[in-house]
Amino acid sequence: MHDLTLTELWIYPVKSLGGVRVPSARVNPKGLEHDRRWMLVDEKGQFLTQRAVPTMALLNVATEPDKLIVTDSRSLAVIHIPLHQTPTGCEEEVVVWNDRVLAHEVSPETSAWFSERLEKPCRLVWFPEQNIRTADPTYAGDGQNVSLADGFPFLIIGEESLNDLNRRLAEPVPMNRFRPNFIFQGGAPFAEDQWHEFTIGVSRFRSVKPCGRCVMTTVDQRTALRGDEPLRTLSTYRKQNGSVLFGQNLVTVSSPGDKLIIKEGDVITLH
Repeated sequence: MHDLTLTELWIYPVKSLGGVRVPSARVNPKGLEHDRRWMLVDEKGQFLTQRAVPTMALLNVATEPDKLIVTDSRSLAVIHIPLHQTPTGCEEEVVVWNDRVLAHEVSPETSAWFSERLEKPCRLVWFPEQNIRTADPTYAGDGQNVSLADGFPFLIIGEESLNDLNRRLAEPVPMNRFRPNFIFQGGAPFAEDQWHEFTIGVSRFRSVKPCGRCVMTTVDQRTALRGDEPLRTLSTYRKQNGSVLFGQNLVTVSSPGDKLIIKEGDVITLH
C-alpha cells in the first residue's frame, strides 16, 4: 500500500458558505473546532443551504484568532463575527434536516447584513458546543454528537477519488464541490470506502457511512451557477440504493478529554 498522508484540512464555519483551509485544528466530538457552528436560517428557523440559495457560495469566509471574516465576492462587503461567542438573549429552536436544536442569534445587525447579501430575510445563528444534536445512531452508534453539518461530524475524501471522477468529466471539478474536512494522498480511487478504523496523526476515527451527494455538488463555488455535473457522471458508477456516493462520513473514537490536534502532513494509519 502507498503511504497515506493528510494533505488538506478544511473547516466550514458557517454551514453552506465558503470553506477555510487550516494548517491544524482541534478535534472535538462534534467535529473540528469551529466547523459548522454557525448557520443561516429563514424566518421560520429552517436552515438555508446552497441547495435552495446557490448565491451562498459567493460568501467567502476567513478566520483570524478572534473572529470570522465573511466577504461578499460580488460587492466585497465585509462583516466580522466574533469567533468565541457568549450566549446572549434567549435560545431559540432552529431546524437542520429532521433535527430541532437550540441556538442563539449572533445579532440583529449581523442577520441584516446576511439578509441584504442573499436578498432574503434570514438570521445567523450560533450553536454552542454544549448543546446537543445526536448523530444518527443507526450508523454512528450511541452517544455521538454532530455540529450543524448535514449528518456526521467529519468527512474524508481521497485525491485519487477526485482524479478518477475528473478523468470521466468533460470539465474537471475541484474538491470544494464536496466540502470534505480531510483530503488525503495515496491509495487507490475510493480506498476510503473500505476503511473502518484509522488514525490521522494521533487522532482516531471510525468510518460510519458513505456520503450521499445532492444537487449542491453541481453549484460552481466561484460563480454560484448550477449545472448537471458532477452528479450526472457520478450517478453512472457511484449509485447505490438510490444514493450517489462520494466520500466517507466519520466519527471520532478518541476521548472527548484528549484535546487532540490534527494537522496537514499527518500520516494516516489504518487499523
